[in-house]
Amino acid sequence: MQETTQSDSNRQSWVQLICGVVCMAMIANLQYGWTLFVDPIEAKHQWGRAAIQFAFTLFVLTETWLVPVEAWFVDRYGPRVVLVFGGFMIALAWTLNSMATSLPVLYGAAVIAGIGAGSVYGTCVGNALKWFPHNRGLAAGITAAGFGAGAALTVVPIAQMIASQGYETAFLVFGLGQGAVVFVLSFFVRQPPKNMPAPKKVSRLPQSKVDYAPRQTLGKPIFWLLYAMFVMVASGGLMAAAQIGPIAHDFKVADVPVSLFGVTMAALTFAISLDRILDGFGRPLFGWVSDQIGRENTMFIAFTIAAGSLAMLVYHGQNPLVFVLFSAAFFGVFGEIYSLFPATCGDTFGSKFAATNAGMLYTAKGTAALLVPLASIAAARYGWSAVFAIAMGLNITAAFLAMFVLKPLRARFLARSAREAEATASPDWQGKEATS
Repeated sequence: MQETTQSDSNRQSWVQLICGVVCMAMIANLQYGWTLFVDPIEAKHQWGRAAIQFAFTLFVLTETWLVPVEAWFVDRYGPRVVLVFGGFMIALAWTLNSMATSLPVLYGAAVIAGIGAGSVYGTCVGNALKWFPHNRGLAAGITAAGFGAGAALTVVPIAQMIASQGYETAFLVFGLGQGAVVFVLSFFVRQPPKNMPAPKKVSRLPQSKVDYAPRQTLGKPIFWLLYAMFVMVASGGLMAAAQIGPIAHDFKVADVPVSLFGVTMAALTFAISLDRILDGFGRPLFGWVSDQIGRENTMFIAFTIAAGSLAMLVYHGQNPLVFVLFSAAFFGVFGEIYSLFPATCGDTFGSKFAATNAGMLYTAKGTAALLVPLASIAAARYGWSAVFAIAMGLNITAAFLAMFVLKPLRARFLARSAREAEATASPDWQGKEATS
């Protein structure tokens, strides 16, 4: 009977993960597909690119900073109700975009889209951490990969619909379709059972024996160390992602043909294509690696590779082939932050409040996004090499912190959590304030 129960639990875990990946794919276009709409909107309304792009800034901020609130509802009421809400909001947002005749409406739709996307993102990542307590890195990585891969499947159809029927129709059709898919899948998503059977092969990674509530988590210095590291690495990656086009043009490699793997494309197009592929592939890969060798060890490896790739771009980025290869290598290890940090958070602070705690940590992406405009200022004054050098320094610092500060600090923290769990026999211990 136990074998059957374990088999059913494993099957249900993968069903939940697949549902989460598909839901994440449905919100991917809200971020990655937006660029397709900017020029058509500008051509029709003449609002100015900067004014239109401010809607994207509003989306990123609301998508990240409100995740803890949305994840709190997941931990308290379950994932289904939050996904239903998220599906409705993302459908409403793009429906409003299809009808927007003024910037305030466009901005309002961006806020609604951010709330909807954050609801789906926080729910799916948090649920993956709960269903896969012994493979959190892989589960978080696969889920996060859906956010990047989803856009790859629909970018061409969206572009074709914009060209043939107008951007308004594309907003309406894909908005309603994406919202409907999330709504339907919400009825298949559920929380794991309280007494989920342990897998045959238990993780070798240390995990907290205490479930820390969000308020307790915010009081732990280790959370803020993770937050600072997340901001360091995310800011460098977001700077590069937002400016990859201007960088390629300033390096005079954007339109230079590059032949690789039997394919010839302009360097910028080739770089962006490889960046997307390796970004998505790197998330589950490094998540799985971290399940095998440890979170901090994997962070050190990834952040060091990122710094090395940036160094190559600083000194040899004017070479088109180097630009393509090492920008792709950088993004291949950048996306892993969206698997490593949630997994580390779940291991450190427990499963019960995993969605909220990981959501609080995810706000670091919004904080990092505020630093992106500084890249343009630094580039105008000192050149893009200075921007790469800053990002390289941030990655080296994060790698050092992961190995020599976070690793020993987290080991002591988890040892204390084990003593706390052993020292109390009270069944309501998890609801009490735990001392660090």
